[in-house]
Amino acid sequence: MSERMIKQFMEMVQIASESGEEAAFIDYLLEEFKKIGADARKDSYGNLIAKLPAKGCTGKQAILLSCHADTVKPGQDIKPVLKDGVIRSGGDTILGADDKAGIAEMLEALRTADVRPPIEVAVSRQEEVGLLGVKNLDYSQLTAKRGFLLDNDELETIVIGGPSYFAIDVEIKGRAAHAGMEPEKGINAILAASKAIVALKLGRLDHETTANVGVIKGGIIRNGVPDSASFLAECRSLNHEKGQKLAEEMKKTIQEQVESINASAVIKVENLCKAVDIPNDSWTVLAAKKALKKVGIDARTTFITGFTDASIYNNKGIEMAVVGIGAKLEHSCQEHIYVADMEKALQMMVEILRLAAE
Repeated sequence: MSERMIKQFMEMVQIASESGEEAAFIDYLLEEFKKIGADARKDSYGNLIAKLPAKGCTGKQAILLSCHADTVKPGQDIKPVLKDGVIRSGGDTILGADDKAGIAEMLEALRTADVRPPIEVAVSRQEEVGLLGVKNLDYSQLTAKRGFLLDNDELETIVIGGPSYFAIDVEIKGRAAHAGMEPEKGINAILAASKAIVALKLGRLDHETTANVGVIKGGIIRNGVPDSASFLAECRSLNHEKGQKLAEEMKKTIQEQVESINASAVIKVENLCKAVDIPNDSWTVLAAKKALKKVGIDARTTFITGFTDASIYNNKGIEMAVVGIGAKLEHSCQEHIYVADMEKALQMMVEILRLAAE
């Protein structure tokens, strides 16, 4: 067992880094990368960028290794517990294996690999709240045209595609009135929002398309007809044109339903990420498959309707496959990771570095 990697992982998760509050953890990583000989710095957005020279080979092109530094909530005062080969939190927080297990595995692979090509590392901020870090990354500091994102839960799958993502923000205006004395003079903005939401098709719409309403707000007093309400919706599809059409349909439905009771709506639709995929026979995919085969895993490729930093990298022309880190039940207080899976992920990364140096 790589005791150093496990010890460091358990140390990392105790450094709080909820989205937007990653600075202390990024500073910790800055020193850790410097310890292994990297030229490490923060870009203007606070992302970490590090570079290491080749080892045991010459003339090879650089590869990019990437993870994200932030966690979801509740991610304060995490107390990791290692028992029977499994690392869990104390039960009242997440663990933070997403994505600190990936960072720990990456660091240990860079320490222990006998050979590697030139390495570029990017650890992004605010991934969990809209890929903000990677969108604001200083790409002028990177030269690599291919690489690996360590941010997939399953070791058995390699993610080669992600969806187009449309954020739909809705502000509804009604008319205030006393709910008991003269409700007929009011226009209930909450009712308008409710009619719109009920009319939307939500959930998994087909094998590559989803839609959701995740936040609704409105009203300030029980006995008043509310004059304002808002909600946040989204849709995603692995087919960009299908996602775009769905977003337009959702906007039209919301507008019609709100206006049906004489309320009005301001609807903002923003395409935050465009669907992208890389070929099954691309170098990154084949290298990941070979590396996983060496640790006894016959990996398959997959598409996800969730989104990762890889979508942005691929849209920027950097071929990025997403490989597994071994985490389970991420984004919940039941999140955990098997030490044996971390060991396999480490071996996979060492083998990927060897293949890249051939």
